[in-house]
Amino acid sequence: MPYDPHLADRMRAALAHRRGIGERAMFGGFCWMLNGNMLCGVEVGRFMFRIGKELEAKALAKPGAVPIVFNGRRMGGFVWVDERACRGRGLASWIELASRFVGTLPPK
Repeated sequence: MPYDPHLADRMRAALAHRRGIGERAMFGGFCWMLNGNMLCGVEVGRFMFRIGKELEAKALAKPGAVPIVFNGRRMGGFVWVDERACRGRGLASWIELASRFVGTLPPK
């Protein structure tokens, strides 16, 4: 997946103060892990967040969020969020929502 270096830099800055965060090159772009579990990523013009199936309806009700469909199949518990919905406090809000789910997973 191609990515936007500017969005990757924004994500790095937003995650810089958090413990347990690692960055990995994946799918032609970058993903960030929390304790070894995928938390979020970037593509061109949008962010990806792993929010879990229980928080999916709440996430999809927020502006700019759509489900991720990969090879014709919906990836439950993952959403794309338009870059415009992540301006200001928006990016931190999405990171918090994703961390609520990913933080419950056992470390890898």
